[in-house]
Amino acid sequence: MSTIDWTQRAASQKLDGRSVINGERVDAVDGQTFAKHSPIDNRLLGPVVRGQAADIDLAVRAARAAFEDRRWAGKAPAVRKKILQRFADKILAAKEELALLETLDMGKPIQYSLSVDVPSTARCIAWYAEAVDKIYDEIAPTPDSALALITREAMGVIGAIVPWNYPMIMAAWKLGPALAAGNSVVLKPSEKSPYTALRLAELAVEAGIPPGVFNVVPGYGHEAGEALAMHMEVDAIGFTGSTRVGRRMYEYAGKSNLKRVYNELGGKSAFVVFEDFADLQRAARTVAGSMFFNQGESCNAPSRVLVQASVADEFAKLVAAEAPKYAPGDPLNPSTELGALVDETQLRTVLSYIDAGHQEGAQVLAGGKQARAETGGYYVEPTVFAGVNNGMKIAREEIFGPVMGIIKFDTEAEGIALANNSTYGLQASVWSDNINRAHRVARALRAGTVHVNQYDEDDITVPFGGYKQSGNGRDKSLHAFEKYTELKTTWIRID
Repeated sequence: MSTIDWTQRAASQKLDGRSVINGERVDAVDGQTFAKHSPIDNRLLGPVVRGQAADIDLAVRAARAAFEDRRWAGKAPAVRKKILQRFADKILAAKEELALLETLDMGKPIQYSLSVDVPSTARCIAWYAEAVDKIYDEIAPTPDSALALITREAMGVIGAIVPWNYPMIMAAWKLGPALAAGNSVVLKPSEKSPYTALRLAELAVEAGIPPGVFNVVPGYGHEAGEALAMHMEVDAIGFTGSTRVGRRMYEYAGKSNLKRVYNELGGKSAFVVFEDFADLQRAARTVAGSMFFNQGESCNAPSRVLVQASVADEFAKLVAAEAPKYAPGDPLNPSTELGALVDETQLRTVLSYIDAGHQEGAQVLAGGKQARAETGGYYVEPTVFAGVNNGMKIAREEIFGPVMGIIKFDTEAEGIALANNSTYGLQASVWSDNINRAHRVARALRAGTVHVNQYDEDDITVPFGGYKQSGNGRDKSLHAFEKYTELKTTWIRID
């Protein structure tokens, strides 16, 4: 990667913002577009289709036709597997192009677009490809006079609405199980990061996925997103985004055809450090790396750092010392660790939370300011607050930026209570050298994933999702097939 001049390559990159419907690039029905700028330096990337209800309708009709004529769903699982494996191979073959699109689109460092986002996307598609012909249905126990089959069938047309923080990976988490199961998909990427989704759709057709099976319509949430969620021919919505918009998904389903809704929403994950954990430096290094990765724009970011009082001051100093290692830099520089926030709106949101921390009495140990303003891009220093309590705004609301708050607690019971005192329940982490405590606390935490003496170690083989207002259903693992299939009982009488 060090031999590539990413700045030069970015300058010559040709970007196509048209929809992909029925296997072809198309303009909007009404010709509307919006201007897409890069958060790196506010450079104009080009016009992108501003999808409306008419565009969504074309895509859904194409998807429905593809499902009804069985051009994809009717293929043997082993055949779908081979095609999806070719799709994954094409993603890897286009890794430099896709990584550059991701970095230009939403500002993450090129080294991580290349080493994390692209291979994770390809692995997700390949894993579900491998899984699809290894999943067996069931036969229920019946008397000799009957045979009862329990089978899973493709649901039909899946609407996928994904966010801007991990555009490719979040899309793959929906596409992998939905396509492997035989569904057709209409994907609405965020207007803030549409380019990789559009390119993925082209690669899918090149790999042999029939036209109409995978369609992409960019646009705004209140236009294209709402139209997709309201469409009467969409059988399910897989949504990843804010809890506020997740609530609307249920409303849209209720107002339309009662389509299934699967929401992966926000988080305010607790990172709980006990005094008996010997290597505080490793814990501090881990929380800084996890919190500042992807500019803090991660739903599972460990932004609430709960530390037992006897070691809290020492731990705070260690974390503050880690922050400068994540100084914001040019995302196109291969050595940059922390890139740009996705746009000016997100920049202002993060800075407003930092102001709220000051006003509520928390103390900034590191960062706390805008950076690289002269570039025209949107950068914030990695920020560490101490003196935080769980009632503060920065401890209760999802910031989606590189801002963490350190909260002291005295007893194990208090630590558990503070960790669970949140409307969210996506992830959590426990740090203890006492195996009994580690198990005890992990069981007590109300979160979809609990890490013990680590954070962010993960794989496609395990489910991802949360408790409470962090959503319902699970992405990843074999459990994701449950979201995109219908369960059918076929009872056969035997005379």
